[in-house]
Amino acid sequence: MLRVEVSKQLGEFSLSADFTSEGRVTGLFGASGAGKTSLINMIAGLLRPDRGAIALDGETLDDTAAGVHVPPHRRRIGYVFQDARLFPHFDVRQNLDYGRRMNRLPDDAAQRSRVTDLLDIGNLLDRRPGRLSGGERQRVALGRALLSKPRLLLLDEPLGSLDEGRKVEILPYLVRLRDEANVPMVYVSHDAAEMRQLATQIVMLRHGKVTALGGVKVLTGG
Repeated sequence: MLRVEVSKQLGEFSLSADFTSEGRVTGLFGASGAGKTSLINMIAGLLRPDRGAIALDGETLDDTAAGVHVPPHRRRIGYVFQDARLFPHFDVRQNLDYGRRMNRLPDDAAQRSRVTDLLDIGNLLDRRPGRLSGGERQRVALGRALLSKPRLLLLDEPLGSLDEGRKVEILPYLVRLRDEANVPMVYVSHDAAEMRQLATQIVMLRHGKVTALGGVKVLTGG
């Protein structure tokens, strides 16, 4: 369960969010500038709230009143960015292994095999990112995040930099992640069609405020 009750002033922009989610995929939905990325950066620990608290599975990650702030590397939260952010000098196998090594996790060949099969990237292991398509790079970024064994996966518009053809290619993998990976996700997008396919709960943001919370029906007319 993810519990968020935070506020943050970013220049002239005010962000205030209060919600609880137990869904497999929590969709943060809103137009550009609504505050979606700032909110998941707070969940990740990259941005500290001015006031409020964040808790995951009963563990307090932030509590400004109590002076609690768990640093990002101790949160066990995976983060997939819009631009994949793979290391160009590593091949796919080395990129996949990076999260595990950074978290000092033992090698788990069975888990690696499950993730590469889930994302259909076994045939890419010897390639470097420069030889991958945009959709392939995002699948590798997803695999790297999963192999760090996160308890929550954050996805910040992972299809935002892809053309329509690549979006159609990668969406089934995201659905498969939702149904098979057993890792809850927070999925950021301004695309209602993506949300309808992926999200089990929607948090709608507008001008830094939560304006609706519920199932995908809240997207109707919104």
